[in-house]
Amino acid sequence: MGRKCFISFKTEDKEYKKFIQDDLNVDMIDKSLDHPIDSDDEDYIMRKIREDYLSDSTVTIFLIGQYSNENLGYQEQKFLKRELQASLYNGVGNTRNGILGVVLPNMLSSIYTGSGQCYSCGKVHTYVNITNSTTITEFGYNYYIPSNKCSWSEDDRYCVLVSWDDFVRTT
Repeated sequence: MGRKCFISFKTEDKEYKKFIQDDLNVDMIDKSLDHPIDSDDEDYIMRKIREDYLSDSTVTIFLIGQYSNENLGYQEQKFLKRELQASLYNGVGNTRNGILGVVLPNMLSSIYTGSGQCYSCGKVHTYVNITNSTTITEFGYNYYIPSNKCSWSEDDRYCVLVSWDDFVRTT
């Protein structure tokens, strides 16, 4: 049986969500919202997302496109923010999901900015630009969990990145 996955995405990127659901041979049970929750009550929205969609899912796939960044403003991003917050919530009836950030083709050069040798450890690191101009704060904070390290391994964080092409190729 596949993993229970929740897909967080902007409406502008719905063709990628549809491709994952319909065309990829992914062993997953889709727990995603297909329609927005009809309420202006933020607490209610969070509770419904946690209870009805995330309570038994283990992975949130966050599609990172040009419209899924913090700088577009809270109103534009309130559903993405709430979905990621609910995914990271660890409490009664809900365990924290890992978040797989899938970088869509239109954001590759904005997020993956090259690589170089680290002055602190001497290893080569891939440079990624995870800021409010490329993604949502909740993803960025949990990608770079504060520590005194020069780099973070996938075991050090709740959020990881993969390009769309690598995601498609490995599924």
